[in-house]
Amino acid sequence: MNFTLNFNRKFQYLIFSLIIFSTIISCEDAKSNDNQFDKNFVHTVYIWLNNPDSKEDRKLFEESLNKFLNTSKYAKTNFVGTPAGTDREVVDNSYTYAIVVTFSSKEEQDLYQKEEAHLLFIKEASSLWNKVQIYDAIGID
Repeated sequence: MNFTLNFNRKFQYLIFSLIIFSTIISCEDAKSNDNQFDKNFVHTVYIWLNNPDSKEDRKLFEESLNKFLNTSKYAKTNFVGTPAGTDREVVDNSYTYAIVVTFSSKEEQDLYQKEEAHLLFIKEASSLWNKVQIYDAIGID
């Protein structure tokens, strides 16, 4: 009887562990598929802040930007960065932030331009910058 109880508990633990493990793997797969770079439409934005050395301005900008990117209905993936400090003649390190956002299509990007989250970001943060440069591209096969 003791052997049967012990075996049943071990078997139940094994089944439970397999269910948890497969759930974790499924969630990781779903996350990785959602975050795959989409080369259908790439929207690259360079922003120069008015006061790039101001920690307060950077904090306000980043909070607004993160809120926007986390709530956008259309942006598939995004990257936010700052100049890498590479020192080559062809590299422009004068910007404050680089933002790369991907979309499934040009139509999705057009909708993104008018969506509430994007317009709110512009309203909240545009007073912090003095220049914006945008490069849009579609992938080649």
